[in-house]
Amino acid sequence: MTESRIPYTQWIGRHEITDDDLGLAPALAAAATFDDTVTPLGNGSALPPLWHWFYFLPKTPQALLGVDGHPQRGGFMPPIPYPRRMFAGARLRFHRPLIIGQPARREAVIRDIKEKSGRSGSLAFVSVLCRFYQDGALCIEEEQDIVYREPGPAVACPRVIDWPPLPSGVWSRIVEPEPRLLFRFSALTFNAHRIHYDRPYAINEEGYPGLVVHGPLTAVLLMELLRRETAQAVLDYSFRGLAPLFDLAPFRLVGTLVDGRVSLEAQGPDGAAAMSASAELAPA
Repeated sequence: MTESRIPYTQWIGRHEITDDDLGLAPALAAAATFDDTVTPLGNGSALPPLWHWFYFLPKTPQALLGVDGHPQRGGFMPPIPYPRRMFAGARLRFHRPLIIGQPARREAVIRDIKEKSGRSGSLAFVSVLCRFYQDGALCIEEEQDIVYREPGPAVACPRVIDWPPLPSGVWSRIVEPEPRLLFRFSALTFNAHRIHYDRPYAINEEGYPGLVVHGPLTAVLLMELLRRETAQAVLDYSFRGLAPLFDLAPFRLVGTLVDGRVSLEAQGPDGAAAMSASAELAPA
């Protein structure tokens, strides 16, 4: 595999600032989506980790959406021509919670752009660093990995197996990724990418066997599993997508806590890891 800098260097260092009043409504909508009836939510409450993804959203005019539903490229993000875009992973550090009902700011900068080519075709990797501030204090640092890739062969329908039993003490949850959940998450994140709700488009245009589960949705569900099992604060969190999940069969979330660190995994219906994640907890 060869690697070289792609010719979009003028985008490296580009900044974007987004302000948000962190109103209560998106948090209540998220709680309803995740069937969360226990987290206290109101003005002045701490926003649960990763729920900042439901704020600071781009407000792209309808006329500026591409055929796939993504905003047309060439503004903050570089105009990379590869049509398939994925939020492939991120690394986050939580310094202090964002507080609902208080103004906050997101400052984003493009740190790097790289191209790779190999057996899977051409890909472009964009690294975006986001910092979130409230009352002048840094609350969250997040480095995102955004991947663009060329169209590839059609993706096969996942094989379904009986998951092996888990060892004692392992956290777990079975998720049914049905279309209503995917639609609600698209609405929470103002994400019009058609692979998550338009089945004919996902199958006929992008070659998937069904609707695609959002990578960030899987990452949030893994975090929600952690929050269900422990009240300790999360200091850092990282995740990496390994394979797509679809609305065709349930998938399993698992987590293991060892010495203040949690290893997490989303397992597809074939038993293979679709996402891996890791979190460090504050001392109890």
